[in-house]
Amino acid sequence: MKKIPVKSLRAGSSFTEPVYIEGNNILVPAGIAIRKKDLDRLASWGVDSVTTDGEMINADEQAGEAKKAAEQKSGGLLSLIDVKENSSAYRTYMDLISKLDEVFTNIGAGIAIEVRSIDNITGGLLYVVREQRDQIIGFILGGEVSGRELAKSSVNTAILTALIALEMKLPNHKVMQITTGALLHDAGMLRLPKEITEKKGGLSAAEVQRMQAHPLYTYKIICKELLYPEDVGIVALQHHERWDGEGYPRRVSGTAIDLGARIVSVADAFEAMVSEKPYRNSMMGYQAMKNLLSDNSRRFDPDVLKAFIQTMGIYPIGSIILLNNGAIARVVEVRGDAPLRPNIRILIDEFGKVFKQDEGDLIELLTEKSLFIAKALDPRELNKKK
Repeated sequence: MKKIPVKSLRAGSSFTEPVYIEGNNILVPAGIAIRKKDLDRLASWGVDSVTTDGEMINADEQAGEAKKAAEQKSGGLLSLIDVKENSSAYRTYMDLISKLDEVFTNIGAGIAIEVRSIDNITGGLLYVVREQRDQIIGFILGGEVSGRELAKSSVNTAILTALIALEMKLPNHKVMQITTGALLHDAGMLRLPKEITEKKGGLSAAEVQRMQAHPLYTYKIICKELLYPEDVGIVALQHHERWDGEGYPRRVSGTAIDLGARIVSVADAFEAMVSEKPYRNSMMGYQAMKNLLSDNSRRFDPDVLKAFIQTMGIYPIGSIILLNNGAIARVVEVRGDAPLRPNIRILIDEFGKVFKQDEGDLIELLTEKSLFIAKALDPRELNKKK
C-alpha cells in the first residue's frame, strides 16, 4: 500500500481504490470524493497520512464520465437514477456490483480469494448507505442496471440489510457481520447447475431439493473456504428459515433463527419482488411492501419487518405516485412517523406541465393536508406513454 500525506489531500480528491486510516479503517471507498469534514476529522485525530492501493482520479475525467452517463440516460423524466446529482453514489453502486461479481467469479472457478477484498466491499457499502442513503435506495428500485444478476441482487440485499440493522441500532461490529453475510448469502448458488438457477419454468421436486441446499453450500463457502466466523456463516445458512418454522434447510423457528438471518430474510424477499427474474417481471416497491405487510408473522420476524417499514416507508424512495389532484410525483424522502405521507417531488403537475429532473415542487404531504396519494404507478408503463 502507498502512504499518502494528509497535507497533500484536498476536498474533492478521490482514488481508484479505497483509502484507509491506520491500515484497516476505511476513510472513503473507491471513487468517493474526500470531503472537507473528512480532512477536518483526520486533523482532529492527529492523523498525518493515509494508505491506498489506488491512484488519484483526475477531477476533469470524473466530470466527463458523469456527463457522458447523463447523456446516455433513457428518457430522463421518470428515471430513478439522477446521474447529474448522484453520480458519486451511482459510481460507487456500480463499483460494488463489479467487485462482488469478480469475487463470485473466483468462487465459481475455485480460485482463492483474499477476504480483505470482501471486507472492502462491505465497508464501501456501509459508507454509501450512511452517507447517500436516499440515492442508493433509488438505484435498487430503478431496475436500470442489467447483467451480473447474482452480484447485483446480493449488493441490493446487503444494502437493505444494512438499512434494517442500522434502524434497529445494532452495534457496528454486528452490522458489519450481518452485512457481510448478506453480501454472500447466495454464494452457494454458484455450486448449482445453471439449468436450475436460470430455468424459466417451474422446478421439479428434485430440482427444488437441490435449490434448497444452496444455504448449506453458502455456509461451507463462508466458514470453511473463506474462514469467516460462525456469526457470518449462520446469517447465510438460516436466511430461508421462516418465523413459523416452515422454512429450510432445518425448519428453525422464531427467535431460534439468528437475528442477522431474520433481517436478511426480509431484505432478500423485498429485493426479489422488485427485481426482474428469468421467471417473472419485477413488482413496484409499493406492491412489494404491501406483500410484506400481509405476512401476519408467518415468514418474517414482526420486529424486523417493523424496522424495515420505518426505514423504507410504505411508498419507498423512488416510487412514482399519483396524487388525488391528478399530479404525478416521485417519493424523495420517507417519514418513519407517517409512512403514508412521504415527501415528494412533482414530475407532472395537475395541469399536465412536465418538469425536468428536480425542477418540480418539493411537497411535504404531512403538512399539505389537502393532498394525498391516490395510488402507486409503474414507472415502466409511464415511460412507454411518454
